[in-house]
Amino acid sequence: MIIPHDQLEADTLTRLIEDFVTRDGTDNGDETPLDRRVERVRRALGKGEAVIVFDADSQQCQLALRRDVPREWLES
Repeated sequence: MIIPHDQLEADTLTRLIEDFVTRDGTDNGDETPLDRRVERVRRALGKGEAVIVFDADSQQCQLALRRDVPREWLES
């Protein structure tokens, strides 16, 4: 299920993005400051290039590029 980013409270969205950009394997040696990485993700969400995916089985939210999400998820 896709969760519209603009329906989350601002603080919740920020924490979700921060969790994503600080996970092991996501920095790839990137020394960019946290606030700048968060802003990049926020812009991608705003442009529709990235989406928030909620997995009901695991009760987890993930960020994903729109192009990597099954089309039927985007249409529902």
